Amino acid sequence: MTEAVSKRDAGIAPRQEARTLGTALTAGLRSRPIVILNVSPEVDGGRYAIKREVGDALVVAADVFKEGHDKLSVVLMVRRHDAREWREVPMICINPGLDRWQGEVVLTENTSYLYTVEAWTDHFESWRDEVQKKLAAGVDVALELIEGRDLVAGAAERAAGPDKAYLAALLEHFAAADQARRCELLLSDALSANIARWPDRGAASRYDLELEVFVDRVAARYAAWYEMFHRSQGTVPGKSASLKDCERRLPEIRELGFDVIYFVPVHPIGRTHRKGPDNSLTAGPDDPGSPYAIGSEEGGHTALHKDLGTMDDFRHFVAAAASHGMEVALDFAIQCSPDHPWIKSHPDWFRFRPDGTIKYAENPPKKYQDIVNVDFYTVDKEGLWHEILHSVLFWVDLGVKIFRVDNPHTKPVPFWEWLIREVRRDHPDVIFLAEAFTRPPMMRKLAKVGYSQSYTYFTWRNFKHEITEYLIELTQSPVAEYMRPNFFPSTPDILPEFLQNGGRPAFATRFVLAATLSSVYGIYNGYELCENSGVPGKEEYLHSEKYEYKVWDWDRPGNIKDLIAKVNRIRRDNPALQELVNLRFYRASNDNILFYGKMTADRSNMILIAVNLDPFDAHATDLEIPLHDLGIAEHDKFVVEDLISGAKHLWSGFHQRVQIGPDCNQAMILRVMPWHHVDFESPSF
Repeated sequence: MTEAVSKRDAGIAPRQEARTLGTALTAGLRSRPIVILNVSPEVDGGRYAIKREVGDALVVAADVFKEGHDKLSVVLMVRRHDAREWREVPMICINPGLDRWQGEVVLTENTSYLYTVEAWTDHFESWRDEVQKKLAAGVDVALELIEGRDLVAGAAERAAGPDKAYLAALLEHFAAADQARRCELLLSDALSANIARWPDRGAASRYDLELEVFVDRVAARYAAWYEMFHRSQGTVPGKSASLKDCERRLPEIRELGFDVIYFVPVHPIGRTHRKGPDNSLTAGPDDPGSPYAIGSEEGGHTALHKDLGTMDDFRHFVAAAASHGMEVALDFAIQCSPDHPWIKSHPDWFRFRPDGTIKYAENPPKKYQDIVNVDFYTVDKEGLWHEILHSVLFWVDLGVKIFRVDNPHTKPVPFWEWLIREVRRDHPDVIFLAEAFTRPPMMRKLAKVGYSQSYTYFTWRNFKHEITEYLIELTQSPVAEYMRPNFFPSTPDILPEFLQNGGRPAFATRFVLAATLSSVYGIYNGYELCENSGVPGKEEYLHSEKYEYKVWDWDRPGNIKDLIAKVNRIRRDNPALQELVNLRFYRASNDNILFYGKMTADRSNMILIAVNLDPFDAHATDLEIPLHDLGIAEHDKFVVEDLISGAKHLWSGFHQRVQIGPDCNQAMILRVMPWHHVDFESPSF
């Protein structure tokens, strides 16, 4: 049974306070008459919230049972975190043999909810079941009818309004009726429904925990990101672009189908130990440096680089993006150049070496002399943490509601749990993406403490077995309750070997995989141009725009802009591709072909995808069509439309042979439509 949280279930009366047994025998026991355990979903014993999006159904299941054969009533209880009154939805037993109960509610608001389970003995239904069995066996039930009358009388005391009047009248009829009529009165479905609204919950049992679900806006699950290196959006070589230059690109980016414009850091860049081209240690006077070396005499994390424009320009850009149906995400990097104002105003927030020099960032053997890290465990921890919070809220006030956080795995987990909760207290619509290519336990922990989205290992999962295994983990394991993957095929720091060597087909393959395996994904500007100039022997871009100005020809030959626009349009038009956990993998006879699908719960939208994982050669394969999943009989015909090529086919049966590749024809996105047979009917006129 499904019910919106915003509406109180009409069939359940307000809960009575449970009475304790209160005897010397039971006072020290934790056990309750009704056992409630194995509640799901639940993360780490209720320590962390699960995640959902506005409009999602929260489906809760639990094992609920007690001794004997009594009937039970079980409810799912849900309330906003800031509300006192619980809303209740009846749960149904979905597996009587295993006492598994389930209920669901629709989550209608971008906020945090609490949920739990409560159960009580349904004395009237237990009595009713017993009497019906005795009647069927020809047993006299005169005394049982008196017991039933007493249960009705108890319900009448608890009832109010028309229900109370109904019960009182029934008791009067009972007193004057013969036994047959008494059976008819007490065993009626109408009476059962009435009493169910006024249950005796005096000995109810409630689950030990109140669990939390944080409900994000839909953009946390479904979006297409375009990572923009702002200073490279101009047309003058050797000169930074401005926000106005970036603004001129908005129509094109929206035409490509993106929802989010993601800026690398926009702040002033330090000069001390500024990096030169290709990450060299020596910068010329006109070299811009890395935008991740944040802070100069012009300001720090709440300042805008002067080359980009003014704060008014930034506000205008945010508004312009919104007018095109997009929003702005900002890279948030908690690190400083040696010139950052914090170092002068709060030297105690940083670490210094024995010789008195400030300790710069390192990841041996890598050195980042242009960056210093703050000391999260400084004596003035409260001051530092609140200053970082202030920096986030500064940009929130300017209209930024999405933050991609740089290297969160190198900062304390308790800090993130505190910061995200503080931000969401007044701004529940803020989304945080964790850029954490790190060990799995840390990636999962960051998701648990509040990160809305996470970078993943997708960047390096290239072939069938490793993609399948990884995506099953992300979508069909407990991880799916709290971790949303955001798939980026490449980043400013990472140009994978597959893209360096596979050319245009590799870019097409990885794009389609990112956009269809996950419901939220992103590309780094230049991806649409199939930019694959890498540093020999490294997964890095040659002449990276992290360290120099770039001017791009956004229409240069060999681009895959048409494919990107088409696939993003397909995503918008097909709700199945806007979900994550509905992903299922299917069999393809050729290991170079990955075959998978997504469909809506009601099968109104069914999508099958086949992707050639080989960037060099075309491949033929037999696809095993999941007819049972699709709700199609074995001998029925069905239509498939390739949404990329536009071709339509009439198929039947479990197996179909296809050939995929090369180049941009690296994938098929098939919309499945059953063939509805209708017999001719004579016209009525």
